[in-house]
Amino acid sequence: MAIRVKAQQRNISFTKGVEDWQFVMNSEVYSRLSEEKVIAEAALRSGIARGSIQAAYAAIAEVISAWATEGHSVSIPGLGTMRFGLKANAVKDVEDVSTSLIKARKVVFTPSRDIKDALADTSIQIQCYDKDGVLIKNVTNNNGTVEDEEEDDPSTGGN
Repeated sequence: MAIRVKAQQRNISFTKGVEDWQFVMNSEVYSRLSEEKVIAEAALRSGIARGSIQAAYAAIAEVISAWATEGHSVSIPGLGTMRFGLKANAVKDVEDVSTSLIKARKVVFTPSRDIKDALADTSIQIQCYDKDGVLIKNVTNNNGTVEDEEEDDPSTGGN
């Protein structure tokens, strides 16, 4: 298992006529798994009938949604907790407090220790592309250390 990352060279300057080319990294999203696929896989792994899994899945989603909208932090077994939150501007005077200060509503997910450990142990594979979209470098990590795959070093396998 590895996290794939794309480092694309982009002009990040906000000044007209000034270029500042830097490599911007984003993790790649492989695909969005449908609810049906998740239910089918859960039924296969558990031996529980697909209809029962589907009913439980829907009920759990309703409970999480209801409790989160009431202000609770809700446990998602094996993954962590989620709650609703927001981003808002601060003001000095209580008279200025209003809902117009709220800039965004968001879902806050706090992963469990097991998920954090799994993420820390997951390798990272970075593909670097220049501004024309040409692959120019591959980088990967081993045990938390990032190594350049293109280096001709016999101890890491080189090219």
